[in-house]
Formats: sequence, structure tokens, C-alpha cells
Amino acid sequence: MIAEPHARICANPRALHRGVAPGRGARRIPTLLKGATLAGTALLAIPLATLDAAEPTPPEGFQALFNGKDLTGWHGLNPHQIYRLQEEKKETARKAMLEEFPKHWRVENGELVNGGTGPYATTDEDFGDIELLVDYRTVPGADSGIYLRGTPQVQIWDINQPDDPKKPDRHPRLGSGGLFNNTPKTPGRDPIVVADKPFDQWNTFRIRQIGALTWVWLNDKLVVNGAAMENYPDKTKPLPGKGPIMLQTHGGEIRWRNIFVRKIHADEARRFLAEANLKK
Repeated sequence: MIAEPHARICANPRALHRGVAPGRGARRIPTLLKGATLAGTALLAIPLATLDAAEPTPPEGFQALFNGKDLTGWHGLNPHQIYRLQEEKKETARKAMLEEFPKHWRVENGELVNGGTGPYATTDEDFGDIELLVDYRTVPGADSGIYLRGTPQVQIWDINQPDDPKKPDRHPRLGSGGLFNNTPKTPGRDPIVVADKPFDQWNTFRIRQIGALTWVWLNDKLVVNGAAMENYPDKTKPLPGKGPIMLQTHGGEIRWRNIFVRKIHADEARRFLAEANLKK
């Protein structure tokens, strides 16, 4: 595990964010993705509930992945349902999930909403080394997470769930933000501290990934400190160099907003890792 250095990579990007919160006011602020069209995603009609929502405004250097109005830039995919399928059946399943996606995901008041069913919201674009900002709000009993490079996951829990003796390595009470699909009892598998807010409040993730090394802040508290994310399900293989960002859902409603990403280029990544190594 590499200790967190004095971060030079947008140490507090949220402090730069001065936009109008989604759903508050009708002023429209241009984003880096306004007018962009990404292949494979059909433009959907804008619901009336989104007409008064301000467009999300990314911090400097970031791009908005969700425009606050429709599902542009996203498609549906559950990788676990196609992992073992042969190519023809895999393609059929992919097409079905693309068609199902808008039936399960919707936009309300500038928020990306899912009731706990259907394929995961998946970016059309693949990403490698990144810094990711995202707000979420969920309900009791829900279970969700954020996949990086198409790989699970930065976990989101209902921390009020009791431990289950039948699942001895599952501990929601330890909090959200851990790399749940890592090997139990390894660095990063469970968060350093509990940082979750009550269900009626928004939580904010800041996630930085360089190579397989992953840092996670939840509500400004460091919960994963430079732990390596393991590939899943085949942990004998390295983490992919690139892949989509995915918003998982099952078990209950979850809402997302202010989804911003910044690509970390090679020179910047090397500088950051060199500084991190000096802090070991």
C-alpha cells in the first residue's frame, strides 16, 4: 500500500465547483460535453422534470459524464450476465440490455435514477488513469457500487445492515468506499473509516486510480489509501488498462448527480507515484 502524498492532482476539485446544484433554477451553464454525440446511445426525449434543472458544471479540468437531462453517453450492461457466454449469445444479451436500459434508468430533476433493477449504467467511453467525482444518495437495503475499467468495484452499502454469519467476509457496518471484490483482509478491501451520511443526505465520492492503485475519499474522508484493485472475476490477470465506468444497482433506489471525470496523463501519473513512494 502506498501512502497518500500531498496531492498535486486537483487536491480539492470540489472547492473549484461553483455551479448551480441540479434541480435548482433554470439557468443553463455550458459543459464540456454540450452538443457531443457518443456512438451507440440513442438520444432520448427530455422529461418535463428535467427542463428546469441546471446543467452540471464540472470543476476545471474535468468533463461531465452525465448532462443532467437524458441518458446521452451511457448504455446498459451487466458484465456478470455475459461473462461466460459464447460470442453469439453474448451479443444477443448485449443488445437486450441496450434495449432494457431506458426502461430501468431515468432522469429526474437533474439526477440519474434507478429503482434497483436492470443493467448497470455504463459509459460509452473507456477510461484509464482518472480522477472521478460523483454524488449519490440511496435508501435502506440498497446495494450498489462504482466499477472502474469495467471492473468491480468501489462499494456502496446500507451500513445499518447486520453482519450475516453465512457471509463472514461481508461487513456493511464498516462503511462504503472499500474495494469489495478484492481478496478479504487485504489492503483496501474494507474502508479505513466509516464516512457514510444518513439516507436523506447526498454522499460524495472522489476516486483516483493510476494503474491498479486506487485512492477513495468519501465525504472528504480517505477510506482507501493507494490499494491495488484486483481484477475480477479472474484475479490471475492484471486490471485492464482501460474500460468503462459503471454504476451498479440492485436492491433499492439509488440516485446519482455531478458525475465528473478527469483523465490523468502519463507524465502526471509518474510524478504523483514518485511523490507517493517518497511518503512510504
